[in-house]
Amino acid sequence: MIKISTDKEKLDIRVIHNYLSNESYWAKGRTLETVKRSIENSLCFGVYIENKQVGFARVITDYAVFAWLLDVFILPEFQGKGYGKKLMEAIMTHNKLQGLRRWGLGTDDAHGLYKQFGFAPLHKPGNMMEIIFQNKER
Repeated sequence: MIKISTDKEKLDIRVIHNYLSNESYWAKGRTLETVKRSIENSLCFGVYIENKQVGFARVITDYAVFAWLLDVFILPEFQGKGYGKKLMEAIMTHNKLQGLRRWGLGTDDAHGLYKQFGFAPLHKPGNMMEIIFQNKER
């Protein structure tokens, strides 16, 4: 049975770091220290089956107007079973994340999943700006 929790004490940092640093396309090489710091400063969601962590996501938010969803994953051996959809349902219905004006995320390959929850391409992409520091920690 799947369980989703925001209790950071339950998170298996080794599983999260290994996936992000070694398996994800967006966080290759991310250090353990960076993963720990990102968890400390985010609302985190762990996905568990029989107390084993099989997925993760985190939200950066001010709890008032904006949230950014990132580091979303389900371990490969557990994909295709609807766990990603259940994780997204838990995130989007979380009581502290209701009433926000804007959500953001970036993805190369999960547009279909996120579209089910109302995400769409940028309304005004010309209004968005960014800075990417290539030599900085991931």
